[in-house]
Order: sequence, then C-alpha cells, then structure tokens
Amino acid sequence: MTNTTGDDIADALGLLLRRSARARLHARLTDGLEAVDDLTYPVLSGLARTGPRSAADLGREVGLDRTTVTRRADHLERAGLLKRQPDPNDGRATLLALSDDGQAVLAVTRRRLADAIEDSLATWPQADAQAFARLLRRFVDQGPFAADHD
Repeated sequence: MTNTTGDDIADALGLLLRRSARARLHARLTDGLEAVDDLTYPVLSGLARTGPRSAADLGREVGLDRTTVTRRADHLERAGLLKRQPDPNDGRATLLALSDDGQAVLAVTRRRLADAIEDSLATWPQADAQAFARLLRRFVDQGPFAADHD
C-alpha cells in the first residue's frame, strides 16, 4: 500500500504534535529565563494568543486542566509575569492576563522561535522557504485544524 500525501502530512504532524516534541521546544525557548520554563510557557504563550482568559478557558486553549493552569499562573504571578484582573462580564470571576514583564519574556521566546526556524531553513533555497511559509499558513487557515473547520 502506498502512502498518500495526506498520510505523509499526517505522519509529520503526528511528530510535531507529540507532547515530548512540544516540551523539548518549550525547554529550548525558555532556557536561561527566570521564572518561566517548559511547564509555565504554555500558559504565557496561550495568553499571548488569546488575551485575558479565565483559568478554565485558558486550560481548554492550551490543553491543561483548570487546576494545573491555576497552579502555574500562581507561579507566574509571583514572578511578575502574569496578573489577575476582574472579569468585566462577571463580577465574581477573575481573568489571567500578561503583565508588561510577561509580554517582554514572550517577546524573547518568540524571537528565539523565529531564529530557530530561520536557522532550520538556512540551507533551503529562499523560494522554497517562502513557499513553505505561504503554504503552511494556507494549510493552517483552511485545513483540518482551522477554527471554522469544526
């Protein structure tokens, strides 16, 4: 039986989406940073993508339960990277949000990620790297992971 393009892409995505691959990448991005590590990084990164969220909502976004998010958020808040603010839609609820210091740390990790990607594409012809970026964006926007593809 021959592999189809869909099989090849599914296999590659399976490798990218493994928890161990994400943890390894998060450890690389946070190496040497104070107060943020591979465990707390998903909370900061999730807030950067979504904006202020409740612990439960953020947990659904990053694949963690509310208790785990809360525990990691407590650590990040003590480090000054995260703040809690009242939910304007529910006076009893609290939202997690990045602090200015948290945004600065995220800028460092985003730069590290962009640099790592650039390094990995350094041997590719420029046209191939640009085509990959364009087609990957198209796949993310229109493929099976797209928000409107439910």
